[in-house]
Amino acid sequence: MVDTSVALGPVQLTSPLIAASGTVGSVVDFAGVGSLDAYGAAVAKSVSPDPWPGRPPPRLAPAGAGMLNGIGIQNPGIEAWAGDIGPRLGSVGLPVWGSAVGTSPEDFAVVAAGQEQAGVAAIEVNLSCPNLESGEMFALDPDSAAAVVSAVRSATTLPVGAKLSPNASSIVGVAAAVADAGADWAVLTNTVLGLAVDVETRRPALSGGVGGYSGVPIKPIAMRCVWEVTRALPGLPVVGCGGVTNGTDVVEYLLAGASAVALGTVHFAEPRAGRRIRRELERWCRRHHVTAVAELTGGARPW
Repeated sequence: MVDTSVALGPVQLTSPLIAASGTVGSVVDFAGVGSLDAYGAAVAKSVSPDPWPGRPPPRLAPAGAGMLNGIGIQNPGIEAWAGDIGPRLGSVGLPVWGSAVGTSPEDFAVVAAGQEQAGVAAIEVNLSCPNLESGEMFALDPDSAAAVVSAVRSATTLPVGAKLSPNASSIVGVAAAVADAGADWAVLTNTVLGLAVDVETRRPALSGGVGGYSGVPIKPIAMRCVWEVTRALPGLPVVGCGGVTNGTDVVEYLLAGASAVALGTVHFAEPRAGRRIRRELERWCRRHHVTAVAELTGGARPW
C-alpha cells in the first residue's frame, strides 16, 4: 500500500495530484464528467471582482503537441460566482480552492474575501495569466507580485498560493518576493507566451494574437522553474504544473522538488485522467519500493 498523502505548507492533501485552474471549470460542474476522487484538491477557474466577457473567438488553437488559449478569463464576477457556486462546494467531495484575478491588488483582495465567504478551502492568486487585455502580468515583477499577495494575505485567513509565470526573467526573485509577502506555496507554472498564424486566413490563430501555450512541450520549462526555486528557496513549498500526462511525469516533478503536482491541459483530451495517472504513480512507487509519495520530494541528485 502506497501512502499518497503529502503536505503543502499548512495544507494536508490525501493525494499529490491537484486539478489545475482553468481546466476543470468551477469544479462543481466538472465533477459530473471527471473523476475527482484521484485528487487532493481542485482549483476553480479564476474569478474577478466584476464580470469579464473574455476575448472573442477564436480563443483556442492547436499548436504542435501543445495548445494555445486566449480565453481572457471569462467569468461572472465574484458576487454571482459566490451565489451560484458557493452553495454547491460542499457536494464536490474534496477541497476546492478559489482562484483570484484582477487588475490591482485591491481587486485580488476583494475576490479572495468573497471566495473565503463562499466556502473555498484555499486561495490561488493568479498572478500569471497572459490574457489580460491590459497586457500586464503581475508575475513578471517581484514588487508587483508581492503587492498582490500582501493584499490577499490581509483579506483572508485561508492558505494562499501564488501562481507564477515561466516568462519571468527571474522566477526565483518573484518566488522569493511572494513568499516574503505571505504566500504559503508557489505554483510553477502557468502557460508560456506563444503565437500561431493560420496560413489560410493569414491571421493569428487566436483573436488576441499572443496567448498562453500549454501541454506536453512546456514540461521541461516548468520543471526548470521547480528545480531553481526549490533549491534557492527550500522553505517555500511548490506545486509543479505543466505538461503532465502520466504517472512518471508526476514522479519527475516530485523529484525535482515539488510537493504536489497539478494536472491541466490533459483534462481537455481525457477528463478522467486523474484516476489513470494516480494509478500509474502508485504502480511506479511499488516497483521502486517507495512506501510514501512524500519521500520523493526533492529526491533528484545533481551531477
